[in-house]
Amino acid sequence: MPRLPAFILLLVLFLFSACSTPSWFPIKKGPPHLAKSKELVDKEVVIIDKEEYVKVLNPKASEAGGQPKYIYVPVKEYLAKKDSFATTASRKEQPSKDARLSAEPTAPATEKEGSSVTKPLPTVPDLKKKVVITHFDDRITQADETFGDWAAEKLIKEVNRRSLRTLFVDFEMVKEFLEKRQISLSDLETPKVLQLLSEVFGIHAIVVGHLSGPYVFTTKAGKDDGTASAIIKIEMTVVDTFSGKTIKNLSAANPIIAAKERGTFSEEKAKLKAIDFAVADLGRSLARELDGLNWFCRIAKVEGEDVFLNAGKLTGLKVGDVLNIVDPGEPGKQNQVKGKVQISAFFGIDASVGRLINGVKPDSNDVLTLAKRERF
Repeated sequence: MPRLPAFILLLVLFLFSACSTPSWFPIKKGPPHLAKSKELVDKEVVIIDKEEYVKVLNPKASEAGGQPKYIYVPVKEYLAKKDSFATTASRKEQPSKDARLSAEPTAPATEKEGSSVTKPLPTVPDLKKKVVITHFDDRITQADETFGDWAAEKLIKEVNRRSLRTLFVDFEMVKEFLEKRQISLSDLETPKVLQLLSEVFGIHAIVVGHLSGPYVFTTKAGKDDGTASAIIKIEMTVVDTFSGKTIKNLSAANPIIAAKERGTFSEEKAKLKAIDFAVADLGRSLARELDGLNWFCRIAKVEGEDVFLNAGKLTGLKVGDVLNIVDPGEPGKQNQVKGKVQISAFFGIDASVGRLINGVKPDSNDVLTLAKRERF
């Protein structure tokens, strides 16, 4: 009888994690992971602390007790017991061909469509769009803990792992630039500041967001041994700097059962694992949105015959590239071409200089798009 209270606490925690999953949990199937193993090609795989987990149907989901439908299993364990999971999948998750086709494009993170800027057109795969991710605001239960900066850094690494078309601009550099001009960070999303970031840095989009949590649930089985689970929700908005419009609202949260740790420092480990799962979920959706942006750069200065651009070698431009000069309308639309500039040299961190080879002399802040790439 002296262990009865602990048993009850364990039972309550189990039922809570199994039955009371919040409605904003991302329970949708994500796109296939690019794992080399053919057994994982159609599975959703996430990497947490250098270990891979695969999302599978829970073989015990049909049993009484409120078992969760999906569980995360280490890849090694999944490959060793593949047949048992395959049997469950064939029995419970054999959708029709049409259903599979309609389900594949669904994003794993919750997405809310913002004001449409332009319908994404095929982008130039070699040229990177510049993006800045601000440090996320923390909405946490303990004021002495902050995870926003760390989550933002993890998200940058996750997007870089999934896409080669994004060039992240250092937020500290942007913040210092705004402070020198006495511009408050609270004005970061205003049209005037967004236009300034586009003209000066060539930034295509900014990502702002906040965290809710992490919230930790613990049980103690002994003096030093214990179990902790954590849950966190990350919400963010992707804003187009050219138009000032919201491209997409994204949110994700980790399944509480996936962020479960035991032993010493179990609470801290559970928090970090919860963030890892949520960031991995968001990284897929964010990389897809950023890849869909139309590439462009701006003319920073015109001096005699030289035309200076706010994009260069890091962006992916090459000496000899020819760019169309268009009026500052919507990027991606068929705006009238005023002339052409050919890249002749690079300078600075990511800037270039070119010469006008066709058309009328451009103005500062005119927009340029890639016309063609010279072959040598």
